[in-house]
Formats: sequence, structure tokens, C-alpha cells
Amino acid sequence: MTFVLGSGGLSALAANRARLVELRRRGLWPAQVPTVVLTEALTGDHRRDVATNRLLHTCQLRAVDEISAREASRLRTATRRAGTILVVDTVVAAMASDRPGGVVLTSDPRDLWALAQHAARPIAVVEA
Repeated sequence: MTFVLGSGGLSALAANRARLVELRRRGLWPAQVPTVVLTEALTGDHRRDVATNRLLHTCQLRAVDEISAREASRLRTATRRAGTILVVDTVVAAMASDRPGGVVLTSDPRDLWALAQHAARPIAVVEA
């Protein structure tokens, strides 16, 4: 199983250390975080970002390559809601679907569920 965090999932885990401890205990860590998620999750103020940055040091950051970007655009178009679904969410879904057992932790399950319906591999969506 591979956890991929959207910005809401990242923020939720940064604020809930007990949940993070449980994920580690169950062998479900480290999570993967597409680097584009940092744009949504961080403020640029190190004082406000301290908990999120601390969590990011335990994650695997993944750059968005051409393959992921193309898959994200395919997923976004397939939902027929391309104008309302955030690009960041499409990248999270694409990265979760590129490995078996992808699980997305998000605060926006509605859009991720829509994207998951069109993914090449099954994606589980868990609300943060």
C-alpha cells in the first residue's frame, strides 16, 4: 500500500501526531507527497509551516514528471469537470494510481473520488 498525501491530508497529519504514529506502527509510512502539493500546503512563513515541514522531512517527495502530468490531465478531462477540479488533486490521483494499492489521504474526497473512477489502477480515497 502506498499513501499519497494531498495538501489537506498533509495538513491533517501535521496536526494529528497520534494518527501519524498509528500509520507508522502499521507499516504504512513513509507517505509520498507530490512536490506541487507544497504550493498549496505551505505559506512560505517558516513559523506557520513548522509542523508541516517537520512532517515533510519524514515523507518521500516526488517531482511531477511528464508521465504523471499527462495522466493527471487525462484523469481531469475524464471526469467531465475539468474546470472545477484542482490540478493539484489530479496530480495526487495520478501518482496514487501509478502503483498498486494507492491510497490518497485528502480533505477533498469528492473530487478525488471522481478522479479515482477513471484511474488506471484502483485508488482508495480516505478523508483526512
